[in-house]
Amino acid sequence: MYFHLRAVPPPALRNSAAWMRRLFEDDWDTVRERIGRHREEVLDGTYLDHDLLYAGAPPHHEPSGPRADAVLGGRPVLQPGTGRPPFLLLTAAQVARVAAFLRSADFEGLWQLARDTLLPAHGGPAAEEELHAVLAVAHRDLTAFYGRTARHGDAVVKCLLL
Repeated sequence: MYFHLRAVPPPALRNSAAWMRRLFEDDWDTVRERIGRHREEVLDGTYLDHDLLYAGAPPHHEPSGPRADAVLGGRPVLQPGTGRPPFLLLTAAQVARVAAFLRSADFEGLWQLARDTLLPAHGGPAAEEELHAVLAVAHRDLTAFYGRTARHGDAVVKCLLL
């Protein structure tokens, strides 16, 4: 299971679940080879940890805006009859706001707010160094992805692949 984000130029974007399914039909090995060469990013099955890092846990939860849009935000595009989660779509303007947020975000500050919620699910204090490193790398990669995407004026389509 992984969470896949793809940049899409607005003129190419279609508000169609069938079109979005085709956008994400490549197998994992093909996707992995494209990361870095194309405007795509992937979060592993711990994507909810990344969402918590940005959107925050109560009482710091952000219900909307660039913090909440970084991972799980976006307008849902339903996949009727499939039993699959909806695609999520961020407009180019929303992508620009997320890019600005990530560029200015203090990762250590975000980590301090989220660590007490995240650590118990990952083995407690013994896992802190590894979890911190994993989230820091993902933060760097998401910041680069959204920055490149915003510079190109693209939208982002997101998909949870099981």
